[in-house]
Amino acid sequence: MNSTVLFNQFAKGKTSVKIRSNNCVIYTRVSTKEQADNNMSLATQRKVCEQYAVKNNFAIMGNFGGTYESAKTDERKEFNNMLSFVKNSRQKISYIIVYSVDRFSRSGANAIYITEQLKTQGVNVISVTQPTDSTTPSGSLQQNIQFIFSEYDNQLRREKCMSGVKEALLRGEWCHKPPTGYDTIKENGKRKIVVNAKGKLLRKAFLWKTEKGLSNEEIKKRLASMGLKVSHQFISALFKNPFYCGLLSHNALEGELVEGHHEKLVSREIFLEVNGILSTNHHGYKTNEERKELPLKRFMRCEDCAKFMRGYVVKKKNLYYYKCNTPGCKNNKRADDLHKNFSSALERFNINDEEMKDGIAREMIAEYEERITVKEDEAVKCENQLAEIDKKLERLEERFILEEISAEMFRKYKDRFNAEKAEIEKLLMKSGRKMSNLEECVNVLLNSAENISEYWGSADYVTKQRVQFWISSEGLLYDKKTNQCRTSSLNPVLARIACQMQEIEGNKKGIPELNIKYAALVEPEGVEPSSKKGT
Repeated sequence: MNSTVLFNQFAKGKTSVKIRSNNCVIYTRVSTKEQADNNMSLATQRKVCEQYAVKNNFAIMGNFGGTYESAKTDERKEFNNMLSFVKNSRQKISYIIVYSVDRFSRSGANAIYITEQLKTQGVNVISVTQPTDSTTPSGSLQQNIQFIFSEYDNQLRREKCMSGVKEALLRGEWCHKPPTGYDTIKENGKRKIVVNAKGKLLRKAFLWKTEKGLSNEEIKKRLASMGLKVSHQFISALFKNPFYCGLLSHNALEGELVEGHHEKLVSREIFLEVNGILSTNHHGYKTNEERKELPLKRFMRCEDCAKFMRGYVVKKKNLYYYKCNTPGCKNNKRADDLHKNFSSALERFNINDEEMKDGIAREMIAEYEERITVKEDEAVKCENQLAEIDKKLERLEERFILEEISAEMFRKYKDRFNAEKAEIEKLLMKSGRKMSNLEECVNVLLNSAENISEYWGSADYVTKQRVQFWISSEGLLYDKKTNQCRTSSLNPVLARIACQMQEIEGNKKGIPELNIKYAALVEPEGVEPSSKKGT
């Protein structure tokens, strides 16, 4: 028997899927709602894709997208509808036509995976403006590189965007749409966020919780009876959103809260009281967030996971402990030991000599004036650069009006000049100006540092927290393995005092309680008499 036909069932490998038809679908997308509302590029994308399909004799079986969907992830409604249609259509779709690969996806590795899965079903993704033959290994490689570069470009855009968002947040400006209960208005040309009619009803919800202790379900029913229908989840989120008491919380702030310029819905006291009620657990007891025996709570961080350590008490022994709440992390420490360590560290900043205090003040003033002179020179340079850019923009607009340049050229260079202007304005904001009350400010800071350990030890919980974050804006890290605390963000005023104390007392150990060596304190960054966290 010479024929091998009967043995075919034992052969390995599968016949590769071939392109089955000239049927295609078109997918278009923009990134924001504003672009979709103004039809920016959507019509252009669709027109170019349709022309490509006609030119190549493709039959268009459907148009998908035509709206705004972020390509950062592939959890997109229109995108998933398109994939479902392509995979399940009886018309055997062979091509997905997009304007460019970043219109298809910017998720890099996931985009590559999706296109490979589509290829196994005989479906190829075609980018009109970035043509590649994805049926060949070299073409597939080129398309994959394009996907990766699209993701890289998206990350760069996000980084630039988040940098601007963070700058605005630090100024107390909320860049996004405000939460329910607020409207955005313009007053004297400035954007303001104010409480609206819904907000006044939500204010009642806070008061019902604090004054009457109503459950979330009862509050939900009362709001509904007044014309505001919300979900149970919304009520829980409402009470935990610090925006309503005037504070800004955002991922870009990396765990920091900033005082916002918007109108407060409730006071901070009411907000804290509500959250004290919310912290009551199913056993019926209530946690006390401001426990005076645990002042380092939410200041002390775990060395391993950098999360804030919580506090608890062993009632049988009446002993307080700090612990990390991360599952599997067994980082904990007796509170009194940590307090003793922290207080000892603060004693190294005590100033007991008026002559030394005057010397530190003179040195700080001299260095500040030297640095601010340099900054003023930088400010003058920045102002000159801004004036030059304004002239360029004015000339650019003039040439556009006189039709010497095209609209595309005008937009290109206008965006470039505005980007340069924004960067220079950032540098200008960082440059300083001489202070008329410099000596007074320095004395206030040194008085705050004087006998700081005694002041911290006798203060209440809130004051201790404020003192702690003035000392170190990032808090302390505790490592149970080495039984050591450390910080890398010591207040520059205290760092200067510590250096002076070293010279006077000949101390070479540094601050062992905070794992700081004096070498790390030499030439601390900035001695300007100002601080985010004041005592």
